[in-house]
Amino acid sequence: MKRSPAGAAKNLVSYLLLAGMLVFLLFPFYWTFVTSIKPESELYGKTVTYWPRKATFESYTRLFSDYNFIRPMTNSLIVAASTTLVSLTVSLLAAYSFSRFQFKGRKFLMTLFLTNNMFPTVLLLIPLYAIMRKLGILYTPFALILAYTTFTIPFSIWLLNGYLADLPPSLEEAAMVDGANRAQAFVRIVLPVLMPCIVATGAYVFMTSWNEYTFAVMFTNEANRTIPVSLKNLIGQLGVEWGMLTAGGIITIVPVCFMFFFAQKRLIEGLTAGAVKG
Repeated sequence: MKRSPAGAAKNLVSYLLLAGMLVFLLFPFYWTFVTSIKPESELYGKTVTYWPRKATFESYTRLFSDYNFIRPMTNSLIVAASTTLVSLTVSLLAAYSFSRFQFKGRKFLMTLFLTNNMFPTVLLLIPLYAIMRKLGILYTPFALILAYTTFTIPFSIWLLNGYLADLPPSLEEAAMVDGANRAQAFVRIVLPVLMPCIVATGAYVFMTSWNEYTFAVMFTNEANRTIPVSLKNLIGQLGVEWGMLTAGGIITIVPVCFMFFFAQKRLIEGLTAGAVKG
């Protein structure tokens, strides 16, 4: 069956629009990578080149040898992984309680968690700074972990509560009839079924903690800087280290890309699970 000229033209327009959108979305990443492998003569030259005449990884070498970029990478990994673990543990238990038990103040607390995201996080800077200085954990990774959980836990509770609300209570009730207690039913029945949703929520928490800047610049010192703050320090009054800045940007997105590559199936399942009824 031959396609009509109108249908072929419509498909061509659709493909062109899709190609234009992909170019628009991917060009910044391409330009960042190209800039990171340009020699200094091309970086600060008058002629714009869309591919280096002589590619070099000198910016990556300088980033690790002169700037010691491995330290902020380690700090970011510790903070992001710890925040994800703490947030998922607390949020999962809280969401399970909200979805399975009826208690006084339940709706008020859930509304309170939701309204927490209505206010900018910068409002928490001064009270959190005072609390952490009082606790003696200022300028340590614990300060950032505690600060990040103030906005990752409420949102994660809402996400996981939506997933748990779609999970029939009869599954764990059947396990308890067979002799399991509630904790065993939760670990053996609910957790495996809920794993895609946990992966989706964990990806949100990890990315938020990995990329956050405002709290990181306030609650860390030179020894505990995370990646966003360290990259910002490459922008000085005397100029911008474009080579190292773009090299650091490429290295920063690599862990997130790997995480999405290996967890994309469960991530898509988790993001759609809360929207499906029945």
